[in-house]
Amino acid sequence: MDARFWRIVTAVTVWHVAASVCYYSVYAGTPLFRDAFGLSGLEIGLVITVLTLGYAAFLLPFGIATDRFGERRTLIGGLTGLALGAVAVSVAPSYWLLLPAVFLLGTMYGSATPGTNKAIFDRIDPARHHRAIGIKQVGPTVGSALGAVLVTGLAGLFFWQSGYLVAAAGGLAVAGLFFVVFPAATQTEATRPDFRGLLSNRTYVVLLLAGVCFGAAFYTTTGYTVLFVDESIGATVATGGLVLAALQIASSVGRVGAGTLADLLPGAPRVRTGSLLAVQGAGGGVLFFLLPSAETTLAAGVAFVGLGVLVLGSLGLYFSCISTIVDSDELGAASAAGQLAVTVSGLFAPPTFGYLIDTSGYWAAWGFLGTLSFLAAGLVLLVIFEVF
Repeated sequence: MDARFWRIVTAVTVWHVAASVCYYSVYAGTPLFRDAFGLSGLEIGLVITVLTLGYAAFLLPFGIATDRFGERRTLIGGLTGLALGAVAVSVAPSYWLLLPAVFLLGTMYGSATPGTNKAIFDRIDPARHHRAIGIKQVGPTVGSALGAVLVTGLAGLFFWQSGYLVAAAGGLAVAGLFFVVFPAATQTEATRPDFRGLLSNRTYVVLLLAGVCFGAAFYTTTGYTVLFVDESIGATVATGGLVLAALQIASSVGRVGAGTLADLLPGAPRVRTGSLLAVQGAGGGVLFFLLPSAETTLAAGVAFVGLGVLVLGSLGLYFSCISTIVDSDELGAASAAGQLAVTVSGLFAPPTFGYLIDTSGYWAAWGFLGTLSFLAAGLVLLVIFEVF
């Protein structure tokens, strides 16, 4: 692979890591907010809800901005905004001022998916698109891990806001480096996304429905891994944390590996990406149904690693598949809508999963995700064969 490939992919991946450090630091900081402002469990939950709503609300506006003004401007502005949002979180003097700071942080992260996807598909040779997407999709998992270590570690050494200030400084530094190393695009006419045209594309709409199913598995599995290992297996919370870390690492491996295979295998791009995506969904469905039978930490860990490689590692190919069914000048808006479909599921799937645990146990809860994973695989098959 040539130097230009690695220059662009490295720049976009580092951007994604820095942006994710700022965004996911809020998740790691919930105990710090509780202690600093004396929050209840409900008030802590509202912090995460406000963050997610900000992210979801600005995905489409950032998708429009990316298509009209280019990914370079959008990504630099988005990361600068994320850094300022982290500063706002650190200086918030009360809970009621913390909420708008968190909302600002969430809105700016809306630049990530449309901007980074368009950066890859506009500037990388098509034969290498999918492995490039897989590599840059490692950014959120690495960034979330770094954010957790940064925020919790520095809080123990200094004061609780120190991790947010360091994350903000890192974000501004990466934004500056991105401005220097990422090449400016050739001047093109600004375009307006045709959402009516996108929604009239039945193939695209079906893929969005698959994204809802994949997103349900992603958000719920990461949220309940530690609790399952603790309650069902009987291991310690620390052990559950190690299993969650293994899950995240496996997810990164799955994204890169699937993207590489999608570039190397023969056949039309839609068939290659769709076939691998369907395998990831169906394989994840099998593991979800098997997971409740795990009786040891090792067995559960193996199952979660498999889920990481398969269904949780599917988001890279999901966006790659979107690129095969929409025009390149609509990719920013199409990616934003695709991420919105994934994110929306995070609002309903985790509570449903929790309700099933309370009423029927983990067999029903994991079976719920298994059913959605099989449904996702079936919807992707419809996309491949255009059966409508």
